[in-house]
Amino acid sequence: MRTYLVTGGAGFIGSNYIHYMFKKYDNEIRIINVDALTYAGNLENLKDIEDRDNYTFVKANICDRDAINKIFEENDIDRVVHFAAESHVDRSIVNPEIFVQTNVLGTATMLNAAKKAWELPDGTFKEGKKFLHVSTDEVYGSLDDDPTAFFYETTPYSPHSPYSASKASSDMLVKAYMDTYKFPANITNCSNNYGPYQFPEKLIPLIINNALAGKTLPVYGDGKNVRDWLYVEDHAKAIDMVQEKGRLFETYNVGGHNEKQNIEIVKTIIDVLKDELDDSDPRKANLSYDLIKYVEDRKGHDRRYAIAPDKIKSEIGWEPETMFKEGIRKTIKWYFDHMDWMANVTSGDYEKYYEKMYKNK
Repeated sequence: MRTYLVTGGAGFIGSNYIHYMFKKYDNEIRIINVDALTYAGNLENLKDIEDRDNYTFVKANICDRDAINKIFEENDIDRVVHFAAESHVDRSIVNPEIFVQTNVLGTATMLNAAKKAWELPDGTFKEGKKFLHVSTDEVYGSLDDDPTAFFYETTPYSPHSPYSASKASSDMLVKAYMDTYKFPANITNCSNNYGPYQFPEKLIPLIINNALAGKTLPVYGDGKNVRDWLYVEDHAKAIDMVQEKGRLFETYNVGGHNEKQNIEIVKTIIDVLKDELDDSDPRKANLSYDLIKYVEDRKGHDRRYAIAPDKIKSEIGWEPETMFKEGIRKTIKWYFDHMDWMANVTSGDYEKYYEKMYKNK
């Protein structure tokens, strides 16, 4: 039985990945989920699998060297899938040090622990071991409005926010370990994910939650910043395929072929919510484009991201399966079916954070 160590598995993408893996492999694998349970880590995301014999949760911070080494010492880890990271750009602008600590130093801790556990006396590594570092397209910086321009694996890094700079730094650390030690690893750089369990400070769940409550829908700048959207289950499949088929030491871009302006996303959500709600539902009366409020633009706001997933398609056979029209309806339906989940995560500290970020804009 292959053992996977998943960092940040209680977060949005990590929990979706764990669900995907158990759905595909069932009892053929074992997963150890390590998560510090900061604001975005939520064990409710994994309630349906927490009693599995082949699943273990460990509350630990990836910066805690002793805790991470202990996991490797007590378990024969075959694969590491490293999601754990501070990920929200706005938060990085307010407190960049936390992003450096978690995303850079935490990644170094993970690399060192895996290297120590997997390295043989001759400097080579045990067969079958692999470390997959999950990163972002934001490390590449910003594209102009030319629709023929895309991010490729060869695109030079040009991060603009503290978040993207910290992720670029962690990518470079992984690259250095691959080059220096021939450490068995891959890097994936993905576009914006959306889907179930996403913490509602990110655009899509934020807009869904606010629109249903009749609250203002904050849109940065002119709303014309473009992002490429990737349904999270498609991303989980890509990660698994890179683990199975990816060439060691390679980077693979994972994109959704779903480029949308932010304002287009907001209006689409309003339209779909109108379609999905019964006429008798009082929330339907709240839904209007009039809820949209343009707010002061984010500092250093990148204009456009667009990923070309040509390499992962040609080498591994992965391509996105969920187009945005389908994915957004699936996402909204999930939030309708899990309003208690949304209520739980939007109480307390999140509400305080939201007020701090948006009340004066």
